[in-house]
Amino acid sequence: MKVLVIGLGGVTNGGKTTLAEKLKNMLPNCDIISQDDFFKPESEVETDERGFKLYDVLDALYMDEMVTSIRNWIKSPASSGVLTEETQNTCDNVKNVYILIVEGFLLYNYEPLNELWNRRYFLTLPYEECKRRRSTRVYQPADTPGYFDGHVWPMYLKYKNELEENASMQVDYLDGTKSQEELLSYVYSDIIQELNKLRE
Repeated sequence: MKVLVIGLGGVTNGGKTTLAEKLKNMLPNCDIISQDDFFKPESEVETDERGFKLYDVLDALYMDEMVTSIRNWIKSPASSGVLTEETQNTCDNVKNVYILIVEGFLLYNYEPLNELWNRRYFLTLPYEECKRRRSTRVYQPADTPGYFDGHVWPMYLKYKNELEENASMQVDYLDGTKSQEELLSYVYSDIIQELNKLRE
């Protein structure tokens, strides 16, 4: 049995969850773990001097629990309830391979996760498009006025810069303004190549 762990990270509202769900429907034995499921309760998230809840930082998440969940999945993917039904155009040679897609906005800046990835993708968006998309979403708690410019976008840039400065980190940057079909086609083909390498 072989496993493939795919990171799908990047900017808020970049299309990570949508892409992950579509890939899951196309790939054999595929499961998703979402970073959003590991947010601490609001009472445990720090507030800065401007009154902004600091959600877009690693400290706002139970990262150790996330690492444990991923490691547990790697140890026994079959017990995670992954469907092993045949998906379109995949053949017998991938039946013993299990794929985990981990999606979230802060995947590659936490050292214990970095030894787990087979492939890393990072969705990017320009400022205006990201702000536009963010404004159409409803969050709990809701974004306060100035929150995007005061916290969300600066943290995205900070973590993205950290990533780009880490020369040892192989990341495939994806343009989130491209159509979902284009992004899906590219990432799907790439993962299929990885599957083929695993089989060799």
